Amino acid sequence: MNRKSLLLIFLFSTISSWAFAQSATLKGQVITSDNQALEFVNVGIQGLSKGSTTDRYGRYEIKNIEPGTYTVFASFVGLEKQEQQITLAPGETATLNFSVKESSTDLTEVVVTDFSSNRFYSDSSFTVGKLPLRDLENPQVYNSISGKLLREQVVTSMNDAIKNATGVTRLWESTGRGGDGAEFYAMRGFSVQPTLINGMPNVNNGALDPANIETIDVIKGPSGTLFGSAVISYGGLINITTKKPFDLFKGEVGFITGSFGMNRLTADVNVPISESTAIRFNTAYHSQNTFQDAGSRRSIFFAPSFKFKASERLTFLINTEFLESNSVNAPMIFLNRNAELKFDRIDPFLANYERSFTGNELSIRNPSYGIQAQALYTLSPNWTSQTVISRSSTQTDGYYHYLFDAGDGDSFTRFISDRNGQTITTDVQQNFIGDFTLGKFRNRMVIGLDYYDQSIFNGSTGWVANGAVKLSDGSDTGILTQAGVDELLRNSFEGNSTGKSTVFSAYISDVINLRSNLSVMASLRADRFEGKTDYWIEEEVKSQTALSPKLGIVYQPIQDKVSVFANYMNGFVNIAPRTIANVDGTNPRLQAFDPEQANQMEFGIKANLLKDRLAATASYYDIRVKNRLINDPDNPNNSLQAGEVESKGFELSLVASPFEGMSVIAGYSKNTAEVTKDNPINGYLGLRPEEAGPEELVNFWLSYSIPAGSLKGFGLGFGGNAASEHLTLNRSNGTFAIPSYQVFNAAISYTSSQYLLAFKVNNLSNERYFSGWSTVTPQAPRNVALSFNYRF
Repeated sequence: MNRKSLLLIFLFSTISSWAFAQSATLKGQVITSDNQALEFVNVGIQGLSKGSTTDRYGRYEIKNIEPGTYTVFASFVGLEKQEQQITLAPGETATLNFSVKESSTDLTEVVVTDFSSNRFYSDSSFTVGKLPLRDLENPQVYNSISGKLLREQVVTSMNDAIKNATGVTRLWESTGRGGDGAEFYAMRGFSVQPTLINGMPNVNNGALDPANIETIDVIKGPSGTLFGSAVISYGGLINITTKKPFDLFKGEVGFITGSFGMNRLTADVNVPISESTAIRFNTAYHSQNTFQDAGSRRSIFFAPSFKFKASERLTFLINTEFLESNSVNAPMIFLNRNAELKFDRIDPFLANYERSFTGNELSIRNPSYGIQAQALYTLSPNWTSQTVISRSSTQTDGYYHYLFDAGDGDSFTRFISDRNGQTITTDVQQNFIGDFTLGKFRNRMVIGLDYYDQSIFNGSTGWVANGAVKLSDGSDTGILTQAGVDELLRNSFEGNSTGKSTVFSAYISDVINLRSNLSVMASLRADRFEGKTDYWIEEEVKSQTALSPKLGIVYQPIQDKVSVFANYMNGFVNIAPRTIANVDGTNPRLQAFDPEQANQMEFGIKANLLKDRLAATASYYDIRVKNRLINDPDNPNNSLQAGEVESKGFELSLVASPFEGMSVIAGYSKNTAEVTKDNPINGYLGLRPEEAGPEELVNFWLSYSIPAGSLKGFGLGFGGNAASEHLTLNRSNGTFAIPSYQVFNAAISYTSSQYLLAFKVNNLSNERYFSGWSTVTPQAPRNVALSFNYRF
């Protein structure tokens, strides 16, 4: 290189260094009125696409700013936007701090942190109670799983996310079939599916993608009063709170690769269009095979959302989700429900652990979409109007098959069908939310009207036997090619059928503060159910009306730190009419029934100590279900509402940060459930219901992040799940127990302001374990995942 070139390089470097040195830097901290640091507050400069987000210590830093006078703002959802002016000189490092008017206890929607903050504590109070109630003030038990935890754990599925909730375990994996093809979980002795997004119904037939999750709210107990009968379980409900737009340009892209051919791309971009408008895009592409000899899942997920602040009093929010999923699912293996059970050991299933008994051409599509439009209007200083319109659609298109126990202790017959159907839901909800004083008593009240409509369409083939599987030698005589299965199903058709149900509801809930540390809740819901099946013959289903009350009391012996609570909660299911007849078969007629009812009594204690460093809940519950249909022992052609089930248990949940950089999530549950009234011929009387899951469950996750020094940002995580044995089949013809298990996971990560790199190992000990609900389904062995995220 000649002297001229060296001189040019030297001059260019000198000029560049001089120019860089002339730019300014702005830094500072955002705190509350009681000197608590605020995390995730957006700090930006008006007119420039520069900004930062405060870290867990409330600190921010913006570099490379041209000298001049600027308006700097700090904003966050739930906070009034603050602005300050500052003049920056060349090369200056200036400090500009913000202090919000609210105290840490006022900010229920903002994560308040300090040097010992509880990183994974999340309190989705408004979604749970439809009121601004903090966890300590709510007489109901719930677990909120934060998106930060899911990212650290390299979560790529709903099942992995739900493992962080106390007392919840998966029964069935997604089958993709119409109506109820989503995953089933056991909670407080009853089965439940994830059916709510942002507190509104959103039915799906396949596996959900976690890319758009802000928090997952696992709400315990029969919650029919606020959420209705169509989307809840007697054990509780699972709600997903999605990410929302905000007023700063930010984004994040991620890539995960791992075992079984997993490749996953994600992107999250927020773009402010103006001071009043912002849009946000979340998207994910996922591709992965299974650990077995066949099976896979390919999906594309896209979730745009929009926020428009029309005025100081009116805000519009639109959230949408689109998912195109194509899966090859292993058939579920059903134990014989009717004849004497010939299996008594897990060994035959262990021997076929990696056999899928399917073919990669037998796929099923589950395209789905959901849209929610919400208007929030401040009517007065004490009242707010919330209007929400929600619509969802989920489809089933492809092959679904299962293996059914042939009764000889070895072989299973395969039944297969080409399923084609769609479920469409529409929900319109109007809430009036008040926070006012009557006399000397503070009232927080919601008055709501709800219209829910669900339509189901089906045009599938019939069910055809397709060979047999033997566990003794792993043989399979079935046809596992698309062309071969199509030939089997050529002349099979169930016919076109439709079903429609409509629910009109009104509800009210009021929390009255009798004293600053004593409050009572009184709530009531009225549902009017109407239905119709097979439109073409206009068969009407008789209307039903159900009332669902809810009562609660909370006393705080230590104000804002410890509360003792008790609740009475109700849930119900509308039962479709059935055709009955006399003993000899004469006088056939359509019989209407009362709604099935569940009632829960619960009491417990909640604590939130050391400025959110320790959050804990302990409770005991007793749920009793009545009005279940049973066969009439004196008339085989009749049904009676005489069945009863009791489920009771204890739960303990903990989210803590015992010292700087350390975070702990842990939970323990014990459930006892029994069918207390039934026709003995049904075979369940006195036994634990099969949907109840294991009696005991344990979950925990320990995370340590180095807070300072040369290794700042490096973190370690370790956790796992354990379950007692599960009676997957438990009736008079036999009992089959899935063995207990303990599964441990570990992660190592590095986090900076722009990068997140994580390596996760799931099932460290390569435990071979199963789940099921009258089925036996092997779960994934040891697998790894490497994650890289870049923020901008």
